[in-house]
Amino acid sequence: MLLEIIGYFFEENSVFFIHILNLFILITLIVLFIFARHAGKRWTRINDYLGVVTKTMNSVRYGDLSKKIEKYDLPNTEPLADSINRMIETLYDREKMITEYQNELHKQNKFLEAVINSLSDGLVAVDEDCKILRATPKISDWFKTDGKKLVGESLLNYIQIAKNKNIKELKDDDVYLKTDNSSNFIASTMELKLEDKKRGFIIILKNVTDQRELEILKEDFVATLTHDLKVPIIAETNMLELFLNESFGPISEKQEVALKNMQASNKELLDLVQIVLETYKVRDGKIKLYKENIMLKGFIEDIAEEMKPIALKTNNNIVFEPMRDIRVYADKIQLKRVIKNLIQNAISYGEANSPIEITIGEIPKYIVIKVKDFGAGISKNEINKIFNRYYSAAKKFRKIGTGLGLYLSLQIVKSHGGDLTVESEEGEFTEFTIKLPAVTNLNLLYGE
Repeated sequence: MLLEIIGYFFEENSVFFIHILNLFILITLIVLFIFARHAGKRWTRINDYLGVVTKTMNSVRYGDLSKKIEKYDLPNTEPLADSINRMIETLYDREKMITEYQNELHKQNKFLEAVINSLSDGLVAVDEDCKILRATPKISDWFKTDGKKLVGESLLNYIQIAKNKNIKELKDDDVYLKTDNSSNFIASTMELKLEDKKRGFIIILKNVTDQRELEILKEDFVATLTHDLKVPIIAETNMLELFLNESFGPISEKQEVALKNMQASNKELLDLVQIVLETYKVRDGKIKLYKENIMLKGFIEDIAEEMKPIALKTNNNIVFEPMRDIRVYADKIQLKRVIKNLIQNAISYGEANSPIEITIGEIPKYIVIKVKDFGAGISKNEINKIFNRYYSAAKKFRKIGTGLGLYLSLQIVKSHGGDLTVESEEGEFTEFTIKLPAVTNLNLLYGE
């Protein structure tokens, strides 16, 4: 019944309801149109804003840090703009700092490069295979090749070293440049520690041609001078010997004493000249040893007897009392020079009126000869210097000395395969020890 009533009502008012429905649809469409238009404008503004952000970020990406996002009339966009702008400012500050650091680093590199290029020595960097990585202008000049063309070339194409030497172990060793046969060079190698753990090396080349020529001139001068000095000294020695032998007539006791003093001084002068000459022979490797079997007891007794007149001046007593005789295989003349020099030092720097003790003995593999004096001793600061060439303690004691005696003595002992050492206590004693290889060959021992 109710349905019939509703149906009747709709039939009677159908036109009215249709008009109402159409009006509702129309209003809805108008509202949707207005809302869509407003939203479209908003999305357009958002798209425009995103376009500005994208454009700014692309500028930053390609290095333009002057761009910034301006304020935009959109809700909730200001924090984003501020964050991006702060990021750009931070990048700008970092870029400025990096640029300043790069400029400073560039200046330092230029300065370091200028210093290296101004060196009189040449530097060449090589890898583990001796391939040239970089070379200074000096190297390019000496190798007669452009620096850029040298990169990648083997260093051994330009220098020649001794067959038993590794180029990575050079230390002031002579090398020869294949592009310059007339000059003398020495080379030293230093290892480079690279970040990639690869091994690299720096070769330092030094032109020593002028230095070598100067040394040769100096040595020739010294050799000529000492040779020319020896002639009148020997002539004077012979003349004094004739006077002492009364070849020109009798001499008084006072004259004999004076002549013997002159003879002793003359002998010291001759030994001094001989030491200078022998030192330069040692430097050139010209020292030659003529070894023979030597019985030390009689050998040292003769030396002590020869040195007694000199020791008498300071009232030193040379004491040599061996427990037994010992045989050594050495150059008699050179060994005598060493022992005499040590006794002379003991007389010069030891205490007057005190003994000078000479002892001989054996230790495993060596024969030892010791010369000990009791006197001023040697300070700890000086004891490591006394074997240096030209070092002399003579000035300290207001005496004359070349500083060559101990240097020459050490070289002579080393040429025998031995060593010369010293022990000392200031104000008490100084003891030099000569170590010479013991005779182990039976043929040498028995002189066969």
